[in-house]
Amino acid sequence: MKLGLHLPATSWAGGAERLGSTLTEVCEAAEAAGFETIDVADHLWQHPIMGGPTESQLEAYTTLGFIAAHTKRVRLLTLATAVSFRSAGLLAKTVTTLDVLSGGRAMLGIGAGDYPEEAAGLGLAFPPLPERFDLLEETVQACLAMWAGERGDERPFHGAHVQLERPLNAPQSLTRPHPPILIAGSGERRTLPLVARYADACNLRPGPDIPRQLDLLRQLCDTEQRDYEAIEKTVPFGFDVGEDGAKAGAVVQQLRWLAGMGVQTVLGWVVGVDRITPLEIMGREVIPAVADL
Repeated sequence: MKLGLHLPATSWAGGAERLGSTLTEVCEAAEAAGFETIDVADHLWQHPIMGGPTESQLEAYTTLGFIAAHTKRVRLLTLATAVSFRSAGLLAKTVTTLDVLSGGRAMLGIGAGDYPEEAAGLGLAFPPLPERFDLLEETVQACLAMWAGERGDERPFHGAHVQLERPLNAPQSLTRPHPPILIAGSGERRTLPLVARYADACNLRPGPDIPRQLDLLRQLCDTEQRDYEAIEKTVPFGFDVGEDGAKAGAVVQQLRWLAGMGVQTVLGWVVGVDRITPLEIMGREVIPAVADL
């Protein structure tokens, strides 16, 4: 099992004046501890489950660019970009730029979105859910068109929602044939079929439904003639190792439970991450303990 560090919030000690230095310390410590990925929430307002809109929230891709400059190995992604917030061509270009400047470490994490108040507050598009799922599929298709070939597929892309007259993308991504695509969500009617059709990774809600959902994903992959084993099975989670590591054993047991249901990678937020010590405990007592799961 691999572990990734999820950074959903930045309401840390020292406030905005220390955000840059604290984020640097966190990311350097996470890489040293052995985390495989670092991802950030793609919100402009903090989500209600993390404290609401008046809490600190950084723009995702600017933050990933900053993290890229302070790390050497970890893969970088959002968990997850709301598809209606950025046009498809701009999104593909943004992820390509991150991939090039990070030395080939970018992933596209994308989903339908779930925060209409944020969109309304800042004037962002947030159409009804069925339309967002249609837009999600067309956006992934358009990104793949921009990542095709040596310079990109320059034939026009015309969908119901996405229009690209010339999907030129220079420079191309370093990761070939394209940066891995993670489609987030557990929806069985729209999301998992899109995973089976296009994605390199899924991101399911942790819970007892995972085995059934993965069985469905396997069936959908058979229909799409895609290799089920090639899709990375990920979940979001929380890591609380305690002040002095007293809860590390419990975290390991939780990860064994997830691995037993078929989960390969856990993208987790670490309680007290800005204190750095919990990351060091993760690297010493948790990551090695689950590496062979």
